[in-house]
Amino acid sequence: MLALRLPVLVLLFGKGNSVCRLQGLTQAPELAQDGDMVIGGIFSFRTGQDYVVDTFQTLPEFRKCKKYVLNFNFREFKFAQVMIFAINEINKNPEILPNVTIGYKIYNRCGTMDILRAALALAGGTQKEISHDNCTETDTVQAILGHSGSRPTIAFAQVVGRFQIPVISHFATCACLSDRKRYPSFFRTIPSDYYQSRALAKLVKYFGWTWVGAVAVNNEYGFNGIAAFIQAAQEYGICIEYSEAFSSSDPPKRLFEITEVIRMSTSRVIVAFMTHREVKLLSTALYQQNITGLQWIGSDAWITDDSLADSRGHSLLVGSLGFTVRRAKITGLEDQFFKNFWEEVFDCSLDETENTQTQSCSGFESLENVDSVFTDVSELRFSNNVYKSVYAVAKALDALVKCNKKLLPNENCIKPKNIQPWQVLQKLNSVNFTTAEGERVSFDSNGDSLASYELVNLQMTNKGTLTGETVGIFDASLPESHQFIMNSIPIVWSNGLEGVPVSVCSKQCAPGTQKVLSKGKPICCYDCIPCPTGEISNVTDSILCMKCPLEYWSNRERDACIPKHIEFLVYGEILGTLLAFFSLFGVLITAMTAIIFYCHKETPLVRANNSELSFLLLFSLTLCFLCSLTFIGRPTEWSCMLRHTAFGITFVLCISCVLGKTIVVLMAFRATLPGRNVMKWFGPAQQRISVLAFTAIQVLICILWLTINPPFPFMNLSLYNDRIILECNLGSVVGFWAVLGYIGLLALLCFVLAFLARSLPDNFNEAKFITFSMLIFCAVWIAFVPAYVSSPGKFTVAVEIFAILASSYGLLLCIFLPKCFILLFRPEKNTKKHIMGKSSNNDIQY
Repeated sequence: MLALRLPVLVLLFGKGNSVCRLQGLTQAPELAQDGDMVIGGIFSFRTGQDYVVDTFQTLPEFRKCKKYVLNFNFREFKFAQVMIFAINEINKNPEILPNVTIGYKIYNRCGTMDILRAALALAGGTQKEISHDNCTETDTVQAILGHSGSRPTIAFAQVVGRFQIPVISHFATCACLSDRKRYPSFFRTIPSDYYQSRALAKLVKYFGWTWVGAVAVNNEYGFNGIAAFIQAAQEYGICIEYSEAFSSSDPPKRLFEITEVIRMSTSRVIVAFMTHREVKLLSTALYQQNITGLQWIGSDAWITDDSLADSRGHSLLVGSLGFTVRRAKITGLEDQFFKNFWEEVFDCSLDETENTQTQSCSGFESLENVDSVFTDVSELRFSNNVYKSVYAVAKALDALVKCNKKLLPNENCIKPKNIQPWQVLQKLNSVNFTTAEGERVSFDSNGDSLASYELVNLQMTNKGTLTGETVGIFDASLPESHQFIMNSIPIVWSNGLEGVPVSVCSKQCAPGTQKVLSKGKPICCYDCIPCPTGEISNVTDSILCMKCPLEYWSNRERDACIPKHIEFLVYGEILGTLLAFFSLFGVLITAMTAIIFYCHKETPLVRANNSELSFLLLFSLTLCFLCSLTFIGRPTEWSCMLRHTAFGITFVLCISCVLGKTIVVLMAFRATLPGRNVMKWFGPAQQRISVLAFTAIQVLICILWLTINPPFPFMNLSLYNDRIILECNLGSVVGFWAVLGYIGLLALLCFVLAFLARSLPDNFNEAKFITFSMLIFCAVWIAFVPAYVSSPGKFTVAVEIFAILASSYGLLLCIFLPKCFILLFRPEKNTKKHIMGKSSNNDIQY
């Protein structure tokens, strides 16, 4: 057994040649150049591929790209030429990497699997065997440029990142690539879709579109881009009517389903986060079904793609808006032609020995009349990103090659042959330079570049092609309110519309209305309902109605607050006119009664009814009628104090006179009885003193009221919502009811005395008429109390005037009308005999 172990140990520990062998097939790059350091590139000159079905019985072969003219992508070919131009320019520049040359290996791959193979070839080299210690010396590139698409970049960046090989993309915009854990070595010179999605949401908001549809490509680029857009759109109050996704490889049924969704939708704006392949398919399908009138909003993956004009539905894309990277010029860039490009442009073959059905090139072909994307280098967009990517790698390599012992004594200089990709990766994190055109290049902690876009508008040229006209810019480095800037270039809208298209779920709510969400619908779908009374909205699409200030009210349109109408009892209205008329009519009747009494003052009837008190009563009634006029008109400080005090004093004067007359009747009856001499205690002097005393008490009450808390004008805002009632506040309520109570007390006393004297045996007993008048007076003022309390606004004043007039008319008519009737129409009854009757012959004036 020991004999067998010894040979094995010798074999294990013996010195031998270590060999690293490449597993699988390898393929050389399409374009290559040797150098001290090599940069890899992956582009897709051709978009079509001859697919084969693997049988798993043999090793899979390389899939060939289709060699049709329509499948040749001039833009991708230009990217490769810009990379070569930039490398050659750096090699000629003595300030960058002096005495060091950069080479390149550029692969042309048209499928995701072959793109991944190309990336692995750049990472591990193409040599089948390497016989070096530990197999460390390989032909690995220092960095990889590409790819243009997010999907293939996601596929190989995650694998290559494990080897710490930098990957710099000029066109892969998927926000998912900013994840440093999954893609630790990824950089890009194009902004992330996160910024583009938010910029697109701001664009939609800028034009007032709140109801849009969204269509994305069925991959991570589309899903992440449209998800970021939807999130930003919701922040800006934009609603998504539908969100669909499909891929160019999906069956036709899926495309038909999406076109039906768009047909049935009400939104007129469609946000397309897709590549040019899906856009051409969708626009063609919509064109075939005559679905027009859509305003397209596009991502940078297709908005400036020159192949859009090749689709049948390219006319629907005219007027599209979208963001793309800013234009730039690369000084000194000249067209670089190769065999494939020449053969594709002129449809001829440069290789005469090759067995092909294509005719040989004559040598007289000219590019002067060729209108190609490749030949136009006057304004570059994504090609400039390739240019910046090459220079970013060169700056990182230059920092590794050059070392300054004075500034960095611990830094070791590295020979170009010994530079490792992980070292380039570290330097790329700190790259910060400005291009010859003044454009700054740097990367943040996620490998993203500064976000800056141009807003382009697709317009049709005279040659029938689509061109992107710059109509604005977006710069994420600016403050939020200044990031989006429009210029003065007019925008061409879809279907040739002159104004901005409208895409809303609900029409704008006019001023005077407010938005109320429709049940079961998104927030952009709402109903417009008028503002409640007393509230307004003076802007469109208001979500709330504002209450007007207390002294204001909403107008009929509910869009402005106007001063409330101030209401009080005025002479000009019917009610005020009627009350004033009856007040003056009462004064007229009272004056006529006084004239009649004056003309018959010597007659027994007038003398028997105490002419002095009668004239004083008529005077007080005149004042009662006139004081009602103080209640009509705009309340002022003086009118409020006058109306209540004048009313209280005049009525007390009036009741005092009636009370005096009642007492005189009773005293006169007592005086006619034998042995009675009562009238000497209640003669004319006592009558005057009693009237004066009763009135003085009311005057004292009014003085106290006016001194302590007098009435004052008051704007009543609580009674009505739409108007202000200008009224007299009572001030002291106790004072008001004290005035009324004193009047009521005198009236009640007068009623009781008159009631006691109602059955005296005289032919003409005035006590009966006084009883009637006091009964009316008390009934009016008893009914006044609830009516006064319950009447609103100016009707409170009207009730008070009505009570004054009714009680005044009651006293005037009940006491003086029978006397005037006898004086004018029954003079035969105006005799002492008739008045005193047969029971008494005394001529007593009471």
